[in-house]
Amino acid sequence: MVDLLRRRLEGKKILLLGFGREGESSYRVIRELFPRQKIWVADRNPGVTASNLIQRDDNLECICGEHYLDSLNTYDVILKSPGITLKDLKVPVEPAHITSQTDLFLEAYAPQVTGITGTKGKSTTASLIAHILTTAGEDTVLLGNIGTPAWHFIDRITPATRIVNELSSHQLEYIHRGPHIAVLLNIFEEHLDAYRSFREYQLAKMKIATTQQAGDFFLFNADDPLIQEHIHSVSGQSGQSRQSSRPSRLSRSSRPSPLPLSLTTPLETGGFRRGEDLVIRLPGQPELVLRDPHNRYLKGEHNQHNILIAATACRLQGVSEDAILDGIASFKGLAHRTEELGIYHNIRWVNDSIATIPEACIAALQAIHDVDTLILGGFDRGINYSPLARFLLRAPVRNLILTGAAGRRIGTEMESLDPTIKTRKKMFYINRFDELFPLALEYTRPGATCLLSPAAASYDEFRSFEERGFRFRELITGRM
Repeated sequence: MVDLLRRRLEGKKILLLGFGREGESSYRVIRELFPRQKIWVADRNPGVTASNLIQRDDNLECICGEHYLDSLNTYDVILKSPGITLKDLKVPVEPAHITSQTDLFLEAYAPQVTGITGTKGKSTTASLIAHILTTAGEDTVLLGNIGTPAWHFIDRITPATRIVNELSSHQLEYIHRGPHIAVLLNIFEEHLDAYRSFREYQLAKMKIATTQQAGDFFLFNADDPLIQEHIHSVSGQSGQSRQSSRPSRLSRSSRPSPLPLSLTTPLETGGFRRGEDLVIRLPGQPELVLRDPHNRYLKGEHNQHNILIAATACRLQGVSEDAILDGIASFKGLAHRTEELGIYHNIRWVNDSIATIPEACIAALQAIHDVDTLILGGFDRGINYSPLARFLLRAPVRNLILTGAAGRRIGTEMESLDPTIKTRKKMFYINRFDELFPLALEYTRPGATCLLSPAAASYDEFRSFEERGFRFRELITGRM
């Protein structure tokens, strides 16, 4: 990796585009390699200039404020952070100049990488794969979108290290080499504020497959209709600018081995559910049947998909049946994902703050069957709430606590679909997140569940879904 960075970056005019967690990580590595080379940082936030990391660096220049994107074409290498969107650029930038930590990391380590993407379930599936590999005794690192920049691990990766990389659409946009094992869990409407269209978002996701090589494996959810649309004519942007949405078919010489995974349909090759068992059929290997794999933390059909995909990804890496089953059984799940907070005042409280789209909220309600009070809403990104509104009209949830602009729109849509809804359900519109607790405490039926599953982003009151989830936890556990 170090040799690659020297070849690609030495003597170049380098711009770090974005100076959050990943931008700081990139700066540390580059500055260690090139102590006196000039580096530029561009970020909308003027506060980055106060960072102790860069204040005393005489060979660094910051471009901050509203016009931080105006001069991108003057740099040889643009190392883009995932949080930066280029959809509103007035002057298109040459894509060949844009790279990222993920792009360079995959160029160096792709044969060792299992990469996981999808609108929902990435962190759970990536963490489960890493947990199973670790349970099997493999030297494993978990990195990427889950919270640790890829370059953080450069010093500890060996040729034997198994790398599990959670990948967002933003991290995939400009990659040139896909991971050896690529996983695509699902595609739903999300991050529409960062793309010019839903189609563009889909193409970014598909790059995990369209940049793979012969001998690689592409694991995909065969029950997802949008993914199925892409499979027969795999669309991507390899060798094209991000602005292009023309489909391109993978050449036969570069096409990875597709491995579909389904909970509904038996498959000749791939993975599927048969009764309570999971069946994995890989080329050149005997059929593996995992007898009733059980995990008490991962509930619902969506998590059955996650388990099946994780087991298949690990089996491709030679993990034994016993280690896979042990890893599944001992995995404790992640915070903010149908996280059990405990019982307070004879009410079960569940934190699913990760649910930032309608489909995730519906999946949580399908997995938890005694929800009496649902808290939803937040920042409104303009996504389609009609399917969720129709689902909630039929759902047995009696109390809806609706927060923020998204909550108001969901509630309004429900009332327009059924003007009598308030005769059957209580609907509370609140202005601040913290107002939820007394309402939930008063109206939730004893012995039932109060679920936070917002179906919306958190940016109206919080910096992230994690911060929102932690606040919900504080409101509940602080009173236990």
